[in-house]
Amino acid sequence: MQSDYIIEMLNIRKEFPGIVANDDITLQLRRGEIHALLGENGAGKSTLMSVLFGLYQPEAGVIKKNGEVVKIHSPNDATALHIGMVHQHFKLVDVFSVLDNIILGAEDTKMGFLQRKTARKKVQELSEKYKLAVDLDAKVEDITVGMQQRVEILKMLYRDNEILIFDEPTAVLTPQEIDELMEIMRSFAKEGKSILFITHKLNEIMAVADRCTVLRKGKYVGTVDIKDTNKQELSNMMVGRPVQLQVQKGPAHPGEVILDVRDLTVPSKTSKKNAVNHVSFQIHGGEIVCIAGIDGNGQTELVYGLTGLEKPSSGHITLCGHDISHSSVRKRSEAGMSHIPEDRHKHGLVLDDTLENNLVLQSFQDPRFQHMGFIRRDAVRQYAEKIIDQYDVRSGQGPITTTRSMSGGNQQKAIIGRELDRENPLLVAVQPTRGLDVGAIEYIHKQLVAQRDAGKAVLLVSLELDEVMNVSDRILVMYEGEIVGELDPKTTTVQELGLYMAGAKRSGKGETQQ
Repeated sequence: MQSDYIIEMLNIRKEFPGIVANDDITLQLRRGEIHALLGENGAGKSTLMSVLFGLYQPEAGVIKKNGEVVKIHSPNDATALHIGMVHQHFKLVDVFSVLDNIILGAEDTKMGFLQRKTARKKVQELSEKYKLAVDLDAKVEDITVGMQQRVEILKMLYRDNEILIFDEPTAVLTPQEIDELMEIMRSFAKEGKSILFITHKLNEIMAVADRCTVLRKGKYVGTVDIKDTNKQELSNMMVGRPVQLQVQKGPAHPGEVILDVRDLTVPSKTSKKNAVNHVSFQIHGGEIVCIAGIDGNGQTELVYGLTGLEKPSSGHITLCGHDISHSSVRKRSEAGMSHIPEDRHKHGLVLDDTLENNLVLQSFQDPRFQHMGFIRRDAVRQYAEKIIDQYDVRSGQGPITTTRSMSGGNQQKAIIGRELDRENPLLVAVQPTRGLDVGAIEYIHKQLVAQRDAGKAVLLVSLELDEVMNVSDRILVMYEGEIVGELDPKTTTVQELGLYMAGAKRSGKGETQQ
């Protein structure tokens, strides 16, 4: 008799030093369903899926496929069982082409020779069938994050997988790409493929999932039918308390100008056009100004130009009355700029160092943390413990945890704690809530508002339209490297914002109205 469930994970336990990541968890996946796995950062979702994909071996529990017990010792075993996974941090080779990444490890050979033509034909057919358009000859390092995700999905399909695991698939996508991905997932389910979908975005679960299993702090909380639940109930199950899904804030009281940007131009690395083209704006103390736009319209380069990661070709940046246009990253940091970067791995953390060392990266030269060139280890440890406690950074071994071993959301919380604690007059926050759960998002939004209310200037760059509308006091919309409009979130609509973001509407030349 065939089992009702294509995959069953029964009583799974997985431990790491100092932490039980999965504590007696049972998850059952029906054939042809989209099953969401919901939980806070560090709840054990990715760990559980890594057990199913063979990246980790559990200390206890069994896995069944179609009612039969199976042993999954490695991703190769998972692939043989037709289980595929799109990881939160993509597993792609940057210098390889898209095609080579898709067929890597599943090469079709004849007498030792790679059958590239056959492989290309199969990938093209899959790409057309599922509307996953990609340039097969482009190098992965040259394509957008959304495109990289398509490559990961094609990799799974190329291996004829029938059980598809998506780990936080929308964390790095634009709203348009998220809608496309939801459509793709629905079409997979219609074909009878079974999907496990890790997320903590409640809107997406309500839109696309059939059932949802909730984990909290490594334990199983329950499984619910989506048609019988709502966002508030799911967030309560996930966090263990009622969560405010709306940002609570009073009116802004802007003070003096903290950041003054005049005529800033940053060249593009990939095309002849400028990535940022003669952009001017001001931010006052006591306000949150949000740069909104579809990904790839110059927001990243604008932040790089402001923070010193890229050299602008022209323009002036003044911070608290000091010209920092040509200052180094460290000098800008010392002049009063905190920066929560877009790419936490590339620009935010030293992954193979301890959490405590990462928390003093910008301030180790401070007399609190060093004496005559020697690091004061006890002071660093105390400081790290304070930040870990204040920002609820969950890590197996506290301050001495290797940062790489922490969940993405907890890495993000560590960066946010470090940057906010430096009490700088300007905070540049790029996608600060990317990859965070509702409880953490609620906390971060409160912190941004608290910074504003303390008279700090906050420059927020976000792709999340809800966040743009809820958190900001003023919205500057970027399109193709220029500021095409300034909007007031109290008087504008998401639809109007969308028109500016798509370039269908613009006001003035992008000078802000003071």
